[in-house]
Amino acid sequence: MSFGLIIFIFVILLPLFWGMGAYNRLVGLRNRVKNAFAQIDVQLKRRYDLIPNLVETAKAYMQHEANTLEAVIAARDHAVRAKAIVASNPANTAAMTELNQAENALSGTLGRLFAVSEAYPDLKANQNMMQLTEELTSTENKIAFARQAYNDDVMSYNTGIEQFPASIIAGMFRFKPSELLVATESAEEKKPVKVQF
Repeated sequence: MSFGLIIFIFVILLPLFWGMGAYNRLVGLRNRVKNAFAQIDVQLKRRYDLIPNLVETAKAYMQHEANTLEAVIAARDHAVRAKAIVASNPANTAAMTELNQAENALSGTLGRLFAVSEAYPDLKANQNMMQLTEELTSTENKIAFARQAYNDDVMSYNTGIEQFPASIIAGMFRFKPSELLVATESAEEKKPVKVQF
């Protein structure tokens, strides 16, 4: 084998193998992001399934709080629609922003529901309400862990497509950055709920 042929093979094959490796790494990172969102999706579905039961239980005790109960259901329905759009394409940044906002609105209305329920001792003592509250709290914790894992995978993926020289492969094959799941609450929404009797 001549020295020229060795250099030719080195010059042609090395970049080719590097490009294949970079592409495969980016595909793996993108799939980790999709899988991480699928884990969030499972927990959000559980959360959405618990909320109507929670509202039904509270409804029997909180007849004067119909607006609060309706707000919880409306926020839940909005979050369900937003999640369905993101689930079909987690890389859709506009849909992810909408999901962030819908989830924050739902958390806010649930917070108001729990704050208002403090005024109803019979509701707080209701076995079904206590069980639903405990399940919802557990689900919220699982969602928080799943979001953290998702954001970690998104950060690795986004870093992978932005770093040179892999950014060349990312650009050639149209790898788009993914959106983090972040809090989008305003300063006013982050304030604790005030309960007045």
